[in-house]
Amino acid sequence: MKRGIFLLALCVLVAAFFVTGLDERLSLRALQSSLSTLTALHARAPLFFGLEFAAIYVLVTALSLPGAALLTLLAGALFGLAWGALIASFASSVGALLAFLTSRHLLRDFVRARFAARCTLVDAGLARDGDRYLFSLRLVPVFPFFAINLLMGLTRMPARRFYWISQLAMLPATLVYVNAGTQLARLRSLSDVFAPGFLTASVLLATLPWTSKAVAGWWRRRTLYARWQRPRRFDRNLVVIGAGAAGLVCSYVAAAARAKVTLVEAHEMGGDCLNRGCVPSKALIRAAKLAHEVREAGRFGVGTPGDGVVVSMPDVMAHVHAAVRSIAPHDAVERYTLLGVDVRLGRARVVDPWTIEVTAHDGIRSTLTTRAIVLATGARPIVPDLPGLESATYATSDTLWTHLSAAATLPRRIVILGGGPIGSELAQAFARLGAAVTLVESGVRILAREDVDVSMLAREVLQAEGVEVLTGHTALRCERTSGEDDRTERLIVDQAGTTRARPFDLLICAVGRSARLTGYGLEALGIPTGKVIETNEYLETLYPNIFAAGDIAGPYQFTHYAAHQAWYATVNALFGGVGRFKLDNRIVPWITFLDPEVARVGLNEADCVREGIPHEVTRYELSDLDRAIVDGGARGFVKVLTVPGKGRMLGVTIVGSHAAEMLSEFVLAMRWGLGLEKILSTIHVYPTFGEANKHAAATWRRAHLPKRALAWLARYNAWRRGAEA
Repeated sequence: MKRGIFLLALCVLVAAFFVTGLDERLSLRALQSSLSTLTALHARAPLFFGLEFAAIYVLVTALSLPGAALLTLLAGALFGLAWGALIASFASSVGALLAFLTSRHLLRDFVRARFAARCTLVDAGLARDGDRYLFSLRLVPVFPFFAINLLMGLTRMPARRFYWISQLAMLPATLVYVNAGTQLARLRSLSDVFAPGFLTASVLLATLPWTSKAVAGWWRRRTLYARWQRPRRFDRNLVVIGAGAAGLVCSYVAAAARAKVTLVEAHEMGGDCLNRGCVPSKALIRAAKLAHEVREAGRFGVGTPGDGVVVSMPDVMAHVHAAVRSIAPHDAVERYTLLGVDVRLGRARVVDPWTIEVTAHDGIRSTLTTRAIVLATGARPIVPDLPGLESATYATSDTLWTHLSAAATLPRRIVILGGGPIGSELAQAFARLGAAVTLVESGVRILAREDVDVSMLAREVLQAEGVEVLTGHTALRCERTSGEDDRTERLIVDQAGTTRARPFDLLICAVGRSARLTGYGLEALGIPTGKVIETNEYLETLYPNIFAAGDIAGPYQFTHYAAHQAWYATVNALFGGVGRFKLDNRIVPWITFLDPEVARVGLNEADCVREGIPHEVTRYELSDLDRAIVDGGARGFVKVLTVPGKGRMLGVTIVGSHAAEMLSEFVLAMRWGLGLEKILSTIHVYPTFGEANKHAAATWRRAHLPKRALAWLARYNAWRRGAEA
C-alpha cells in the first residue's frame, strides 16, 4: 500500500513537470532569455536563492527528469565556477542517491524476482568490480546519468558507496558544465560544451580504473615471481599432475591443441573414478540390482527355482574387476602416448612456478621446465577420528575393493558411517547382496543436500529393503569383545544421550573426501589452501601459470565436473595470453545411484528458500507414467522449479528409474535457456521414461492456462455449435 502511494506521488510530480510547462523552461534558449531575471533574484537574496536552486536541482535529478545538464550550466552562470561547481556537485549526487533509492524501493524486488539467476551473476560481478564499473560510467558523459542511477538501484550495492563514488566520479564533468555555464549567453547548443578533445580525455580517464588494475596485476605478478629464476626456454607447454578425470582431459585437450604436454601419475591411470570409485561401485550396484530383481521376479509372474538367490562374492568381485579391466584401456598409458602425451609414472613436486621434479617408481629423478602447470591430484576418503577405529576391521571407499576381493564371502553384518550419496548407495547394494546393513548418519536425515521429500523417499526405500537407518546418531567408538579368538566388533553410537551398540564384521567409513594437497611443493610456493586449493574464475592459483582442476579445486567432487573444469584450466593455461575463459558452473548435474535414482540439476526447494529466491514448483508423479507402470518402476517423481509465471527453469529434481538419463534433457534445456514450453513442444517417444519430462512440462502449462481466454473460447465454440445447427 505504501509503495503504491509513493509511486502515485512520483507519477503526479512527473506529470506536473510537463503539464505546467517546466520542461519548456528548462531549455537552453529559455534559460538564456531569463538569465537577467534570475541574476537579479540571486542578487536580492543569495543564500535563499542558492538553497532554492539546489532543491530544484535535487528534485529534477531524483525524478530522473530532463534538464539536469542545463541546470548545471545555469549554476555556472549564476554562481560562478567555484560556488556553481559546489552546488551542482552536491545537488546532483544527492539527487542521484534519491533516484537510486527510489529504484531500489519500487523496482528491485520485482526485477530480482523475474530475473533471479541473472541478478545473482550481476551481484557477483559487482562484488568483484562494482566500484570500478560505477566510477568508469560516471566519468564518461556519454552515458545517461539518470539511467545509471536507476540501474544501480536494482543491485545490492550499498547506498553509501554509491553516493561517494558518484560524488567523486561526476566532478570532472560537473566542472566542465559549470565552466561552460559561465559563458551561457554565448552557447548555441549543449554539444558546444564538450570538445572532441575533452571527450577523448574523459574516455581515457574512465579506463583508468581498468588500466590501473592491469598495471597493479602486472606489478603483483612481477613481485610474486621475483624470487624465482624464469627459464629462457621451456621443455613443455604444460605439465599435468594427476591422471584422474581432470588430468586425463587436460592432457587430451593439450595434445589435441598440438601442445607439448607431460602427464605425471603417482599411482594408477584413471585415478579414483576408474579404480576405486565410479566404475567398481556401479558394477557392484548392478550385481546387487540383479539380485534384487531376481527376488522380485514373482511380481511379474516369473518363478525362481530352488532356494532363490545365491550370491557368490568372489564371482561378484570378478564382475567388478572385469568392468574395470574393460574400461582401463581408455585411460591407459599406451592410449595417451599414442595421442601425443608424454606419460610419466612417479611422484611430482613443484619446485618453482616453472619447474617440476618427477621421482619415478625406481627412484630416478628428472626435472622438467614448463610454461604452465595444472594440479589435478584428486581427493582421498576422510577417515574419522574415532577411538578404536585403527584396530577395527574397517574400510573406506578406496580400500573396500581390496577387502572384498580378499574375502571368501560377503561380510554378514556391515555398518556404514555416513548417509551421503556414497554411504546410501553402498547400504542398498550390500543389503541386496544379502548383508545385514546399518547406516549411521549424524544429521537429521540422509542425502542432506536434497529436498526433504527426496531424503524421506530414499530412507523409506532403504528401510523397505532391510537397511537399518539411524539418523541423528553420533559414532562414539569402536569396541571388541574380550577373548583372543572372539573377533566380535561393534560400533557404539549415541542419540541424545542414549547409547547403543551395533555389531559388525565390516565397518565402512563414507563420511566424505578431502583434497590431496600435501607432498606437491605447494607449501614452499605459498599457494593458499583450505579444504581445496584457492582459485579464481579462470582456475588460476596464486600463480597465474599454475592452475587447479577437479576435486582439488572444488566445489563439487564429481567426475563430470572435474572434466568440465579441465577444459577451462587447459585452454587458459595454453592460450591465456590471448584470451581467457571464465569457468561456467551454473548448470551442474549430479546423480545418486540408488534405486530409484536421484538426479538433480540447478536449485532445489531448499536452496531457493535459503537464498530467498521466488520460485514455483511443478511436480509430476511417475505413478501416472505408462512406461513406469508396465516396468514396475512407478515410484518417484519429476519436480521442476521455475520462475513464478514463467517456463524458465531454476532447477530440476528427478527420483525414479532411469532418472540419470531423463535429467539430460533438462540439463541441455537449462544450459541453452530453453524453457518448459520448448520441452512441451518436442515429440517424445511413447512409451518411454523420457515422456515424464514432457508430462511435467504439460502439468506446468495446465497451471498457467489463461482462464479468461478459455472462457471466451468456450463461448465461441458454443456459438459455433448454435450457428451450425
